[in-house]
Amino acid sequence: MKYEVIKEYKAERFRQVTGVLPESFDAMVRVLRMTDEARQKRGGRKRKLSIEETLLITLEYYKEYRSFECIAASYGVSKQSIHKTVKWVEGTLVESGLFSLPGKKALRGDGYEIEVIVVDTTETPIQRPKKGQRQYYSGKKNDIR
Repeated sequence: MKYEVIKEYKAERFRQVTGVLPESFDAMVRVLRMTDEARQKRGGRKRKLSIEETLLITLEYYKEYRSFECIAASYGVSKQSIHKTVKWVEGTLVESGLFSLPGKKALRGDGYEIEVIVVDTTETPIQRPKKGQRQYYSGKKNDIR
């Protein structure tokens, strides 16, 4: 899903595809562009993807829960690049103070009834064995019957 295609959509369809209204999308792009321009003035590298596509990647990840590998294949970049992009966009928007979600206590207030809680653990890092583990573990199992 490229920005050039969806920027022509009407407001309702744009919201259905991205999860945000076009006005919110434009406000997010302004914040990201200001941060990126400041980074480039300090000597940062130019991005391969546009700011709009960078934001679309993040929205696509949060809305559709696609893996980093699938999104990377769609945009022609590495999985690590997608991970860095999502973390950068999320951090930048939260730091701006213009975009935030209600806290946990706000969700516990009147009018909210939680029926099901779903935990997505598809992109969690795994723990690797310690380098010194080999001296304690031979790899053989005891032959207990």
